[in-house]
Parts: sequence; structure tokens; C-alpha cells
Amino acid sequence: MEHGDGEIPAKRPKLSDGCSEDRLSALPDDVLIHILLKLRNAAVAARTSVLSCRWRRLWTLLPLLWFHSSTDPHGIRAALESHEAPVLRFLAVHLRDASPQTVAAWLPIAARRLSGNLFLINKAQQNETEDEATEGSALELPCFESATSIFLELGYLGLSVPPLGVFAGLTRLFLSCIKLHGPCMLGDVVSSGRCPVLQGLAVHNAWGLRHFSIHSDSLLKIELKDLHDFQQLTVMAPALKLLDVASCFAEGLSYNQPVANIYAPQLTSLHWVDAYDPSSTQFGNIENLESLVTYPFTLYGRNKDKLRNNSCVRLLRHFELIRSLRLILVFAPDISNKQYLMEDITRLPDLTHLGLHINPKGHSFGASVFHLLRMRTGVRNLVLTFVSTTHHHEAQTACPSGCICDQPPNWKSEELALNRLQEVEIYGLRGIDHEAALVKRLFNWATVLETMTVTFDRSITKSTAKKFWLLLRSFSRPGIRMKGLRFA
Repeated sequence: MEHGDGEIPAKRPKLSDGCSEDRLSALPDDVLIHILLKLRNAAVAARTSVLSCRWRRLWTLLPLLWFHSSTDPHGIRAALESHEAPVLRFLAVHLRDASPQTVAAWLPIAARRLSGNLFLINKAQQNETEDEATEGSALELPCFESATSIFLELGYLGLSVPPLGVFAGLTRLFLSCIKLHGPCMLGDVVSSGRCPVLQGLAVHNAWGLRHFSIHSDSLLKIELKDLHDFQQLTVMAPALKLLDVASCFAEGLSYNQPVANIYAPQLTSLHWVDAYDPSSTQFGNIENLESLVTYPFTLYGRNKDKLRNNSCVRLLRHFELIRSLRLILVFAPDISNKQYLMEDITRLPDLTHLGLHINPKGHSFGASVFHLLRMRTGVRNLVLTFVSTTHHHEAQTACPSGCICDQPPNWKSEELALNRLQEVEIYGLRGIDHEAALVKRLFNWATVLETMTVTFDRSITKSTAKKFWLLLRSFSRPGIRMKGLRFA
């Protein structure tokens, strides 16, 4: 039958097995596979088999597979066993309240098939005590010989690492919410002998890792956070650039003597937001360090707070020269009958960039900022970030009556020559008087200031932000570029 223009339409091709085919099914395999990948759901992709004979095995050729929490573990196993793609480059599995047995039903098959990234998240309730964290069966992690990246967030499942095998292609490993079981030590697995090209290692919120010894020629980044009952860390990593340790030796009110031996001659960034004692924590010869982050410093407190502050004070004394320092300054809501502890910081490393993260709890912070700037008047870049633990703006705006937070008051009148400070960045402004008072003094102190960038907290209204922005501009002087009215 001819069209109105006289052309005869081409006939639709037919499958060799006699199945009729629609236009979509007539597309090349690679196009249809691209369409199925857009679903990001292996179970849904498999159900397209009912469309026609042409679609029956297409889903088995997908190089990327996603399994949602509604998928039965035996369904995941069956899908992996049916998988026919030359390479499985990506596998993402989301589970809910899984057990080691249900994960073990399919994980060894994935280890044999995967040549790319594994992303496994198990969402579970966690209300266990420390003793319970070491009980129960464990998931045996198989050796992924060809995987390049492994991300495991296990919902506090027990995990034992394989005693044999080489993760020959693994470059990144992330472990979170795990309970490590023996006898093989995690440090043995992530060291060069069994992870020869590993570059990034992160372990968060883990039980059972009391001693961690890493010997790696390839690691560039190590991140350890919330390792419960942690006791000792050894890192021998000549290529390491970033070491981030937080809440491992010091966790809440608990405190373990920090025992650490770090050999990382190429280290440029050290985030040691944890307990530090120079008698038991050795950093070796770190001559290339550029960036340092320390344990939070409590501004007003009692003797127990002074002891915790010592970790920060001692680390500041350890390094003579760095480029960038970030300090976390913490206020208590009620500071009455407490000591002003900021004067325990008597020296800072020689630096050019200073970042202060301040949780003011409604208090004045000008005296503390002044104390730090007075020790390093050569700073060129200053970043102030105001953080809050509450979403209620009203709770942040005023001190209790008779509060001592404005002491000592010399910062309001004493001159300070910051004759190299060229750029100031301020984040999380809430438009309160304490912020305005400090910014006004900064304009007076910074005689060569070129740029000030201000970003407001989303909790305040645009009208309040605009009013405060105009107030800050009134403090400025010609030649200073003000950038603002942004929200974070």
C-alpha cells in the first residue's frame, strides 16, 4: 500500500524464530540495553522479557545492575547466575534488615563476576550494646580479584575478611557500620601484599578493630572515623597524602590513650580530630604538611574540658609551619561558673590560611577570634563558619543575663594590624549582634582587605539577610569588594 507521497514503506524485520517485532524491538542491542539501563532496576529490566522474544535475554547483557531492597536474596543470586554480559562493571544492592546468610547467598557469585564497582547498603536498626556488637554470625567477605571499588555499609552485620586472595584491581575500599570478626586482620588485607593498587581506604563506625596496622606503598588517602574501643594505629604509607582520624581514641566522654605510629613522608593534609598525646603518638618526619585540622576546643569549661583541650593544644605545638589550619571552637549553652580556656592556646603554627568553625550557642565569640588572630597577624585568608546544632533560630540569638562570654573585652578596643589579610569568607550568618560586632572589627584590623564574602544560614528570612547585608556594607570602605546575599 502506497503512502500519499507515493513511497512504499519498508517492511518491519522479523526475528529468525518467527516472533513478530515492533519498531522498538527492531533497534540494535546496544540501544535497547541503554534503554534498560535507564531503569536502574534489574528486577524491572528482567520483567521486560515478557514483551517479546526479542527482549527475553536482553537484561542479562546489562553491564550495570541495580537491586532494590524489595528484591529477594535468591532473586539476586538467580539474576547473577543468569548474567551473560562480558563484563559486570557495576553492582548496587540495597537491602533491609539482611542477615549474613542472605547476603552470602549471592555475594560469592558477585565476587567472581564483578570487574568494576560494588555498592552494598543494608539498612537496619542499631540499638546494640558494645558486648552485643561482638556476638552473632559473620558474613565472610569473598576476595574480589577484579573489583576496582567496594562500598559496604552493612547495618552492623558481622564481617570477616578473607584469609587468602589478592584484590588485584581494588583502588577504593569503604567500610561502614560493621562488626569485624577474626581471625584475619583487616590491616593484613588492605596492605600492599593483598591490595597492591589500593589508593583510598575509609572505615567508619566499626566494632572489633582495636589494632589497625597498615603497610601500603599505594595508599593516598586514609579515613578512620568512629572506631569503637580503638587502641592502636600503625600506618606505614610512603605515598599517603591525606590522613583523617576522628572519634577513634576519644569518643564522647570515653578516652583511650592514643597509641599511633605514622610514617607518611608525603603527607600534605592531616585531620586529627581525636585524642593526641606526643608521648604515645608519633608522626615521624612529616615535612610536606600543608593542612591541619585538630580536635575540637571547648572555650569555656572545667578541668575535664581542659584535659580534652590538651589534644588540640599539643598538636598545635607539634607543627612549626603549615599553610592552612582549621580549628573547631565549641561553646556550652550555659557557661556561667566556668573558666575561659582560650588562653591555654599560646602558639599557632606559622600559617597563611585560618579556618574557624564556631558553634556559638548564642554567645559572643569576638574575644576568642581576636586571641587567635593576635598570634598570627600574617594570615592572608580567614574563613569563619558558624554552625548550629538546632534549627530554631531564636535559641541562637541571645546570651543568658550576665553572661561572661564577652570577656576579656579588650578585643573591642585594642588595635590589631592584620596587614596581610586579603580575603575573608563568612558562612552561616544569622544576622545577630555578635556577628556584626566581629565583622566591624575585622574591617578595622584588616588594612589591606580586598574581598569579603558572606553567606547566610537558610534559617533566616531574605528580608533579615538583606538588612544585615546593608549593615555590613556600612562598615566597609572603598576598595573592598563585598560579595554576599547568598544562602547555604
